[in-house]
Amino acid sequence: MSFYVGVDVGSGSARACIVDQKGVIISMYEEAIDKEELKTGYVTQSSRQIWDAVCLCVRTVVQKSDVPRDRIMGIGFDATCSLVVLDANTYEEVAVGSNFENKEQNIIMWMDHRAVKETIDINNTDDKCLKYVGGNMSIEMEMPKIKWLKNNMTQERFENCIFLDLPDFLTWKATGVEKRSYCSAVCKQGFLPQGVENSKNGWSKEFLERIDLPELAKDNFLKLGGSDNEKSNFLSAGQCIGTVTDVFSKETLIGKNCAVGSGIIDAYAGWIGTVGASTRCQDSDTLGKSINESIGRLAAVAGTSTCHIALSKDPIFVNGVWGPYRDVMVPHYWCAEGGQSCTGALLAHVLTTHPSAQLLTKLANEKEVSKFTFLNSHINKMMQERKLDTPLMLTKDFFLYGDYHGNRSPIADPNMRATVIGQSMDTSIDDLAITYLAACEFIAQQTKHIIQTMVSSGHKISSIYMSGGQCRNDLLMMLMANCTGLPIIIPKYIDSAVVFGSAILGAMADASRHQNGTTTKDNVGDTLWSTMVKMTPEGSSVFPFDENNITRKLLQVKYKIFIDMAYRQREYRNMVDFALGLNGA
Repeated sequence: MSFYVGVDVGSGSARACIVDQKGVIISMYEEAIDKEELKTGYVTQSSRQIWDAVCLCVRTVVQKSDVPRDRIMGIGFDATCSLVVLDANTYEEVAVGSNFENKEQNIIMWMDHRAVKETIDINNTDDKCLKYVGGNMSIEMEMPKIKWLKNNMTQERFENCIFLDLPDFLTWKATGVEKRSYCSAVCKQGFLPQGVENSKNGWSKEFLERIDLPELAKDNFLKLGGSDNEKSNFLSAGQCIGTVTDVFSKETLIGKNCAVGSGIIDAYAGWIGTVGASTRCQDSDTLGKSINESIGRLAAVAGTSTCHIALSKDPIFVNGVWGPYRDVMVPHYWCAEGGQSCTGALLAHVLTTHPSAQLLTKLANEKEVSKFTFLNSHINKMMQERKLDTPLMLTKDFFLYGDYHGNRSPIADPNMRATVIGQSMDTSIDDLAITYLAACEFIAQQTKHIIQTMVSSGHKISSIYMSGGQCRNDLLMMLMANCTGLPIIIPKYIDSAVVFGSAILGAMADASRHQNGTTTKDNVGDTLWSTMVKMTPEGSSVFPFDENNITRKLLQVKYKIFIDMAYRQREYRNMVDFALGLNGA
């Protein structure tokens, strides 16, 4: 029996798990990590603290599992798409905080929004690489952050920096080999693999010069990890980088023969950890032959926000959806990444800001259930007391548009905000339940908006593979299925799909090195897919109601209202800007 370790570094914690070759999670451990916000919009972390937490998590799961260390054959890493800055000569940390005083704070987090001007300047170039990030670079991406550092550091200090996405930092620490992942470079840094737009190096010297970052092109793009014409310098998900270092082996109790797979961004590990699942309505014996079988399976990786990831054989351009990204999962295939900026955060906001928030906490604690479970039960009680055919009759005259934190997809407008129509002065627990139901409805309707936009552009989406704690919310899953008209597949490892996906990357690294060099760009995808199918447990399904069901009918008409609310607020903003002479967008 072989075993594999997965490591996931999220915004607030690092996790590790160890699984066997059948995909059974044997042990898991999580350690909190800090983030610092000395100034609003400036959010940083410490790569030293994160690496210490990673080592602790891996060592703990190995010890808890009692697995022989020499049978741990592979390890995979995922992490948030945060920018790690190191000194090019010493590889020590470089301070990136608002005051540049604490060098241990050397990571600019994905959620850091300091680079507003730099993002605008980059997007004003209208460079061809911007076509492949949804038309515009997001302030969450890394090139604007690097440009901000140049504008605010001394030139000498900036010249001595190298830049890594956090997943690539982790694989470098584990192996001592500085290879980069297509996932990080293509999704967050403007890298175009060879042949895309006639790219020869991956990085564009002309683009870097246009955005006033010529330093990044020096020495064959050394600060960014080199160019794509260097043999195997950039790798797709799980391709073997090498084996663990003696230091990492000693710190974590992993055997020295453990293979390390190329890392990926955390949401993409959610795709790896979910879409290979079979369900009772599918014949699992037909799965696992070709990566083409994954096309049409949309992964929705839900947490504070939600990412929507789909694979396609050909490039498909979708307004407001990041990508298409080539090679980030497997060679020759393209990924699209939609997203909702505010899902789990929206529900938390509603539950904590309503006047009955404290009463909700008291009532849920009395029944020893979660707030969501209590509200779902309360909604059913209200429906029965009022003799309603569907809970949506409670919100038929209540309309909540919930983009409190801007819109990532498909409108791609960071200035979008929430709108509520039909609010009364009721402050009871009943009103909190109705507001919560409307927020769940918004999440589902926005998912439909993203999927419809992708489908209208050429994607073929047949099912949604969820992951994250929201999967436990039966009400939300019912709304998701009935808004989209698609089956929702819920994984066995609801809370662990991402770290489980990283363990699959470890298995992929082991499989690829045992093929005696026969793994080529043409069969990497099939190797990854067969590994996913073999290891991913069966999922459960939530199916939409019949189209004539009252729930479906209500959701269809309220979708039209949802769309009107979304675009009407932009119209109102432009009217005001025009009146003020601000030339609204």
